[in-house]
Amino acid sequence: PQFEQSSLQAVHQQRREMLSNVCSRYTRKRRLLQPDDLRHLVVDDTHGLLYCYVPKVACTNWKRVMMVLTGQGKYQDPLEIPAHEAHVPSNLRTLSEYSVAEINYRLRSYLKFVFVREPFERLVSAYRNKFTLSYNTAFHKRYGTKIIRRHRQQPSDRALERGDDVRFEEFVYYLLDPRTQQEEPFNEHWERVHSLCHPCIIHYDVVGKYETLAEDANYILQLVGADTSVKFPASSKTTRTTDDMTAQFFQDISPFYQRRLFNLYKMDYLLFNYSIPSYLRIR
Repeated sequence: PQFEQSSLQAVHQQRREMLSNVCSRYTRKRRLLQPDDLRHLVVDDTHGLLYCYVPKVACTNWKRVMMVLTGQGKYQDPLEIPAHEAHVPSNLRTLSEYSVAEINYRLRSYLKFVFVREPFERLVSAYRNKFTLSYNTAFHKRYGTKIIRRHRQQPSDRALERGDDVRFEEFVYYLLDPRTQQEEPFNEHWERVHSLCHPCIIHYDVVGKYETLAEDANYILQLVGADTSVKFPASSKTTRTTDDMTAQFFQDISPFYQRRLFNLYKMDYLLFNYSIPSYLRIR
């Protein structure tokens, strides 16, 4: 375990250095954090832990684990907590709920971590989850109807009303349409990690990766001295969005739109050291 710890430490040291190099290259001026910037930072005062959650990067399981850590023994096993309960805002406190002095103290002295994922894989995962599953009617109504109205030629009345058959290509047009972000911020499921977690302003101690989820999760739990009975749930690989699957979704996207979409997510690629996907035709 000693050897394992030190090699993991080296990996995380490299990730932090990479992040800080990219930040210093691309951010001119450090702005001040606003309370709104802190809504994604979940606080565990018992273990001195701050977790910035990113949807589609194991965030349901991390919220379950945070509920076990902060629950004063109310929960023992993360997997016993129903998924929808993990997302009930009142079950976990976020940093935005604290006073300025309390916020500064926690940012200075708590262990801060975030989990990231290959950006286009995360994007396709969000698309599949929100637009191709029949039960996500709230998303179909809220976003699907608007996407179809704007980005489909001669949509049927049914599609306009239900919004439940958005094509990936239409979703891409919606993301790249300048009106989208003028009207409101991106939904957190497709917002860029750097806009959700502000890694150039908040200095994260650990940048976990979806690709090394199990070892990074255990490393964090060890670092904060969590009870050894608290285990990060093993992931079910059955429906997971993979690189091959992502490549299929991008087959029908023209190189012009591929490049524009890449530019939209470029900072996440750079900050977290992901290379340009080989299936993109943007060379």
